[in-house]
Amino acid sequence: MRPASAERVFQDNGLAIELFGPHHAHLARIEQVLGVQLLARGNELTIAGPKEAVADACSALDHLYARLQGGLSVDLAEVDAAVRMSTEPGAMGAPDTLTVHTRGRVITPRTPNQAVYLNAIDEAELVFGIGPAGTGKTYLAVAKAVERLVSGDVDRIILSRPAVEAGEQLGFLPGDMREKVDPYLRPLYDALYDMLPGPQVVKRLESGEIEVAPLAFMRGRTLANAFVILDEAQNTTAVQMKMFLTRLGENSRMVITGDLSQVDLPRGVRSGLRDAQEVLGHVEGLRFITFNETDVVRHPLVGRIVNAYDRMDSRRRTGERYQTDQSLEDDDGIGDDC
Repeated sequence: MRPASAERVFQDNGLAIELFGPHHAHLARIEQVLGVQLLARGNELTIAGPKEAVADACSALDHLYARLQGGLSVDLAEVDAAVRMSTEPGAMGAPDTLTVHTRGRVITPRTPNQAVYLNAIDEAELVFGIGPAGTGKTYLAVAKAVERLVSGDVDRIILSRPAVEAGEQLGFLPGDMREKVDPYLRPLYDALYDMLPGPQVVKRLESGEIEVAPLAFMRGRTLANAFVILDEAQNTTAVQMKMFLTRLGENSRMVITGDLSQVDLPRGVRSGLRDAQEVLGHVEGLRFITFNETDVVRHPLVGRIVNAYDRMDSRRRTGERYQTDQSLEDDDGIGDDC
């Protein structure tokens, strides 16, 4: 690929120092990921390397500097996000449309798929976010819900999960109903406390503006003027999924998230999320957004772990098909001795 170079001059010396990172750690990360060379002299930066990689580096640096100018912070996670976004044409988008504002945080997408997901939530009344752990499916949905509640677009948030144990038998849980189901709903509480000050979360939970409830509590309700999230939807049955979907009321938004590689239902029970994919794939007014290992925004090792499991699952499925084909050939008598 043809070599190229570019220059960047950052007018604010203080912001340039933040952009470059401690001991130029942010620049080193960009060099490592994109295969470019970055030479800093004061507030000036020279980028050299393959033409496409130089363009991606410039895009990422410009985005990060604009973020600093807007009063937001930059760390290695944000650098990784900017690099991921820069490699997808048009993924940076307009900052105003891709930023979620809550009273606790300002949140921006860290992968192109996350940007598509946020736009889908704005545009469609029903959105499915399907993909592996660590891709931000639930976190971004809760952020959007809090943003709409704070702005007055909805009257309440309803967060739900099926109370299915993840491969463990926990047995009898002590306490009242809320104490019994809270362990299953803890990830939703964690996201809420990240978006809003603690006292506000407690106040809104007490007033009913925010409701966190197991899926079984949704039957018979019509959820109007609400932002409704169903998390861990891969652990719903087809009947439960249909029940939940038909709760959607006037002026409401519904987001359903799940990971089809982590179904904890009993053997032989079909996942409601997989069923919905097949039944609703062509229904107008809803969107399916699929995430993969490149969208994992936790520790980089998590993405590699997800990828390794996906490859092994694919090999096992291929092996199962081969064994099935072999058994069919044996059954039809071909090659048998007379």
